[in-house]
Amino acid sequence: MIDDDEFGVPFPGQNVPSLRRTKTGYRDDGKPFDWARVFGREAPRVVDFGCGNGRYLIGSALARPTYDHLGIDTVQRCVDFAAHRGNERGLRNVRFVTADAVAWLYEKLDALDEIHIYHPQPYYEAAAQDKRMLTPEFLERCWTSMKPDGLLTLQTDNKAYWDYLRKAVPKWFDVRLHPKPWEDAPQGRTRREIQARKTGLAVFRMEAKRRESPQAIEVPRPEFIADRPAHRPSGSGTGSGNRVPGSGS
Repeated sequence: MIDDDEFGVPFPGQNVPSLRRTKTGYRDDGKPFDWARVFGREAPRVVDFGCGNGRYLIGSALARPTYDHLGIDTVQRCVDFAAHRGNERGLRNVRFVTADAVAWLYEKLDALDEIHIYHPQPYYEAAAQDKRMLTPEFLERCWTSMKPDGLLTLQTDNKAYWDYLRKAVPKWFDVRLHPKPWEDAPQGRTRREIQARKTGLAVFRMEAKRRESPQAIEVPRPEFIADRPAHRPSGSGTGSGNRVPGSGS
Protein backbone atom coordinates (compact mmCIF):
# COMPACT_ATOMS: atom_id res chain seq x y z
CA MET A 1 0.00 0.00 0.00
CA ILE A 2 1.45 3.37 -1.04
CA ASP A 3 0.70 6.39 1.15
CA ASP A 4 -1.03 9.03 -0.98
CA ASP A 5 -0.56 11.76 1.64
CA GLU A 6 3.01 13.10 1.57
CA PHE A 7 3.91 15.50 4.40
CA GLY A 8 0.24 16.43 4.62
CA VAL A 9 -0.17 17.09 0.88
CA PRO A 10 -2.42 14.66 -1.02
CA PHE A 11 -0.98 13.03 -4.14
CA PRO A 12 -2.70 14.20 -7.36
CA GLY A 13 -5.71 12.29 -8.65
CA GLN A 14 -8.03 9.56 -7.50
CA ASN A 15 -7.93 5.81 -8.05
CA VAL A 16 -10.24 4.45 -10.73
CA PRO A 17 -12.11 1.11 -10.77
CA SER A 18 -9.90 -1.88 -11.56
CA LEU A 19 -11.31 -2.30 -15.09
CA ARG A 20 -10.10 1.19 -16.01
CA ARG A 21 -6.58 0.80 -14.67
CA THR A 22 -3.61 0.93 -17.01
CA LYS A 23 0.03 -0.08 -17.21
CA THR A 24 2.33 2.93 -17.10
CA GLY A 25 5.63 1.12 -16.58
CA TYR A 26 7.93 0.97 -19.61
CA ARG A 27 10.76 -1.47 -20.17
CA ASP A 28 13.81 -0.11 -21.98
CA ASP A 29 14.17 -2.10 -25.21
CA GLY A 30 17.46 -0.46 -26.18
CA LYS A 31 15.92 1.50 -29.05
CA PRO A 32 14.99 5.20 -29.37
CA PHE A 33 11.73 5.95 -27.59
CA ASP A 34 8.94 5.77 -30.17
CA TRP A 35 6.31 8.16 -28.84
CA ALA A 36 3.71 7.43 -31.52
CA ARG A 37 3.99 3.67 -31.02
CA VAL A 38 3.93 3.83 -27.22
CA PHE A 39 1.03 6.24 -26.93
CA GLY A 40 -0.77 5.49 -30.18
CA ARG A 41 -0.88 9.12 -31.33
CA GLU A 42 1.09 12.28 -32.07
CA ALA A 43 0.93 14.73 -29.17
CA PRO A 44 3.14 17.25 -27.33
CA ARG A 45 5.98 15.46 -25.53
CA VAL A 46 6.87 16.12 -21.88
CA VAL A 47 9.88 14.52 -20.14
CA ASP A 48 10.80 14.63 -16.45
CA PHE A 49 14.42 13.69 -15.74
CA GLY A 50 14.72 12.37 -12.19
CA CYS A 51 10.95 11.93 -11.91
CA GLY A 52 11.08 10.35 -8.44
CA ASN A 53 7.70 9.04 -7.33
CA GLY A 54 5.94 10.73 -10.25
CA ARG A 55 4.09 13.47 -8.38
CA TYR A 56 4.68 16.17 -10.98
CA LEU A 57 4.13 14.00 -14.06
CA ILE A 58 0.96 12.39 -12.77
CA GLY A 59 -0.47 15.79 -11.86
CA SER A 60 0.44 17.11 -15.30
CA ALA A 61 -0.93 14.03 -17.10
CA LEU A 62 -4.23 14.42 -15.27
CA ALA A 63 -4.44 18.14 -16.02
CA ARG A 64 -3.24 17.86 -19.64
CA PRO A 65 -4.72 14.74 -21.27
CA THR A 66 -3.70 15.96 -24.74
CA TYR A 67 0.01 15.81 -23.74
CA ASP A 68 2.13 12.65 -23.51
CA HIS A 69 4.49 12.31 -20.54
CA LEU A 70 7.65 10.30 -19.86
CA GLY A 71 9.34 10.01 -16.47
CA ILE A 72 12.92 8.72 -16.15
CA ASP A 73 14.72 7.82 -12.93
CA THR A 74 17.59 5.48 -12.02
CA VAL A 75 15.96 4.37 -8.75
CA GLN A 76 13.79 1.33 -9.42
CA ARG A 77 11.77 1.76 -6.22
CA CYS A 78 10.79 5.30 -7.19
CA VAL A 79 9.77 4.24 -10.68
CA ASP A 80 7.72 1.38 -9.23
CA PHE A 81 5.87 3.83 -6.98
CA ALA A 82 5.25 6.21 -9.88
CA ALA A 83 3.97 3.49 -12.21
CA HIS A 84 1.74 2.04 -9.47
CA ARG A 85 0.10 5.41 -8.95
CA GLY A 86 -0.23 6.00 -12.69
CA ASN A 87 -1.85 2.59 -13.08
CA GLU A 88 -4.32 3.20 -10.27
CA ARG A 89 -5.36 6.50 -11.81
CA GLY A 90 -6.01 4.91 -15.19
CA LEU A 91 -3.61 7.17 -17.06
CA ARG A 92 -2.89 6.45 -20.71
CA ASN A 93 -0.70 9.47 -21.40
CA VAL A 94 2.24 8.74 -19.07
CA ARG A 95 5.05 6.16 -18.91
CA PHE A 96 7.80 5.62 -16.35
CA VAL A 97 11.13 3.94 -17.03
CA THR A 98 14.16 3.03 -14.94
CA ALA A 99 17.09 4.42 -16.91
CA ASP A 100 19.97 6.89 -17.05
CA ALA A 101 18.55 10.28 -18.00
CA VAL A 102 21.77 11.48 -19.61
CA ALA A 103 22.05 8.45 -21.90
CA TRP A 104 18.37 8.68 -22.83
CA LEU A 105 18.62 12.36 -23.71
CA TYR A 106 21.59 11.76 -26.00
CA GLU A 107 20.52 8.45 -27.53
CA LYS A 108 16.74 7.99 -27.37
CA LEU A 109 14.87 11.30 -27.26
CA ASP A 110 14.20 14.05 -29.76
CA ALA A 111 11.56 16.59 -30.83
CA LEU A 112 10.59 17.31 -27.22
CA ASP A 113 8.16 20.03 -26.22
CA GLU A 114 9.04 20.21 -22.53
CA ILE A 115 11.90 19.07 -20.31
CA HIS A 116 11.48 19.22 -16.53
CA ILE A 117 14.28 18.75 -13.99
CA TYR A 118 13.45 19.16 -10.32
CA HIS A 119 16.16 19.24 -7.62
CA PRO A 120 19.17 17.87 -9.51
CA GLN A 121 21.76 16.27 -7.25
CA PRO A 122 24.26 18.99 -6.24
CA TYR A 123 27.02 16.59 -5.08
CA TYR A 124 28.53 18.28 -2.06
CA GLU A 125 31.95 16.58 -2.19
CA ALA A 126 34.48 18.32 -4.44
CA ALA A 127 35.66 15.00 -5.84
CA ALA A 128 32.15 14.28 -7.14
CA GLN A 129 31.56 17.55 -8.98
CA ASP A 130 32.01 15.88 -12.36
CA LYS A 131 28.86 13.85 -11.67
CA ARG A 132 26.62 16.91 -11.82
CA MET A 133 24.11 16.52 -14.60
CA LEU A 134 23.53 20.08 -15.77
CA THR A 135 26.76 20.64 -17.64
CA PRO A 136 27.08 22.93 -20.69
CA GLU A 137 27.02 19.82 -22.88
CA PHE A 138 23.81 18.56 -21.27
CA LEU A 139 22.10 21.94 -21.59
CA GLU A 140 23.14 22.15 -25.24
CA ARG A 141 21.71 18.70 -25.87
CA CYS A 142 18.47 19.82 -24.20
CA TRP A 143 18.41 22.68 -26.72
CA THR A 144 19.06 20.45 -29.75
CA SER A 145 16.54 17.83 -28.62
CA MET A 146 13.66 20.29 -28.32
CA LYS A 147 11.19 21.71 -30.78
CA PRO A 148 11.61 25.41 -31.69
CA ASP A 149 9.24 26.60 -28.95
CA GLY A 150 10.43 24.08 -26.36
CA LEU A 151 10.23 24.80 -22.62
CA LEU A 152 12.87 23.86 -20.04
CA THR A 153 11.73 23.94 -16.39
CA LEU A 154 14.34 23.82 -13.63
CA GLN A 155 13.98 23.82 -9.86
CA THR A 156 16.43 23.45 -6.97
CA ASP A 157 16.78 24.24 -3.28
CA ASN A 158 20.57 24.53 -3.57
CA LYS A 159 21.63 28.19 -3.85
CA ALA A 160 25.03 27.42 -5.43
CA TYR A 161 23.45 25.25 -8.13
CA TRP A 162 20.88 27.97 -8.73
CA ASP A 163 23.54 30.64 -9.14
CA TYR A 164 25.29 28.42 -11.70
CA LEU A 165 22.09 27.79 -13.66
CA ARG A 166 21.30 31.49 -13.85
CA LYS A 167 24.65 31.98 -15.59
CA ALA A 168 24.57 28.89 -17.81
CA VAL A 169 21.01 28.47 -19.06
CA PRO A 170 20.64 31.85 -20.89
CA LYS A 171 23.12 30.75 -23.57
CA TRP A 172 20.44 28.44 -25.01
CA PHE A 173 17.17 29.62 -23.44
CA ASP A 174 15.30 32.81 -22.60
CA VAL A 175 14.92 32.56 -18.84
CA ARG A 176 11.92 33.63 -16.79
CA LEU A 177 12.38 33.31 -13.04
CA HIS A 178 9.41 31.98 -11.10
CA PRO A 179 9.83 33.20 -7.50
CA LYS A 180 6.42 32.08 -6.25
CA PRO A 181 5.06 28.51 -5.93
CA TRP A 182 3.72 26.93 -9.10
CA GLU A 183 0.09 27.86 -9.77
CA ASP A 184 -0.84 24.26 -10.61
CA ALA A 185 0.68 22.93 -7.36
CA PRO A 186 0.87 25.71 -4.75
CA GLN A 187 2.07 23.31 -2.04
CA GLY A 188 4.76 21.84 -4.26
CA ARG A 189 5.10 20.02 -7.58
CA THR A 190 7.40 17.37 -6.13
CA ARG A 191 7.90 15.47 -2.89
CA ARG A 192 11.28 17.13 -2.45
CA GLU A 193 9.82 20.62 -2.88
CA ILE A 194 7.11 19.97 -0.31
CA GLN A 195 9.62 18.65 2.20
CA ALA A 196 12.17 21.42 1.53
CA ARG A 197 9.60 24.12 2.12
CA LYS A 198 8.42 22.49 5.33
CA THR A 199 12.00 22.52 6.63
CA GLY A 200 12.45 26.18 5.76
CA LEU A 201 14.62 25.86 2.63
CA ALA A 202 14.20 28.37 -0.17
CA VAL A 203 13.14 26.84 -3.48
CA PHE A 204 14.33 28.41 -6.74
CA ARG A 205 12.41 27.98 -9.99
CA MET A 206 12.75 28.99 -13.63
CA GLU A 207 11.01 28.42 -16.93
CA ALA A 208 13.21 28.83 -20.00
CA LYS A 209 12.05 29.04 -23.61
CA ARG A 210 14.32 27.66 -26.30
CA ARG A 211 16.23 30.31 -28.23
CA GLU A 212 16.31 30.21 -32.02
CA SER A 213 20.11 30.08 -31.79
CA PRO A 214 22.54 30.00 -28.84
CA GLN A 215 24.23 33.15 -27.64
CA ALA A 216 27.96 33.55 -28.24
CA ILE A 217 28.91 33.48 -24.58
CA GLU A 218 31.19 31.24 -22.56
CA VAL A 219 29.47 28.94 -20.07
CA PRO A 220 31.42 27.65 -17.07
CA ARG A 221 31.40 24.08 -15.90
CA PRO A 222 29.39 23.29 -12.74
CA GLU A 223 32.40 23.34 -10.42
CA PHE A 224 30.86 25.46 -7.67
CA ILE A 225 31.01 24.67 -3.95
CA ALA A 226 27.60 23.33 -2.96
CA ASP A 227 27.31 24.02 0.75
CA ARG A 228 25.04 21.71 2.67
CA PRO A 229 22.02 23.63 4.02
CA ALA A 230 21.65 23.90 7.77
CA HIS A 231 18.12 22.50 7.53
CA ARG A 232 18.21 19.74 4.96
CA PRO A 233 15.28 17.43 4.17
CA SER A 234 15.88 13.84 5.15
CA GLY A 235 16.83 11.77 2.13
CA SER A 236 18.12 14.80 0.26
CA GLY A 237 21.06 14.34 -2.03
CA THR A 238 19.25 11.87 -4.26
CA GLY A 239 18.33 14.29 -7.00
CA SER A 240 18.91 13.75 -10.70
CA GLY A 241 22.42 12.74 -11.54
CA ASN A 242 24.65 11.30 -14.22
CA ARG A 243 24.54 7.50 -14.03
CA VAL A 244 23.75 7.64 -10.33
CA PRO A 245 20.49 7.44 -8.34
CA GLY A 246 18.22 10.27 -9.39
CA SER A 247 14.88 10.60 -7.59
CA GLY A 248 14.62 14.37 -7.46
CA SER A 249 10.83 14.37 -7.27
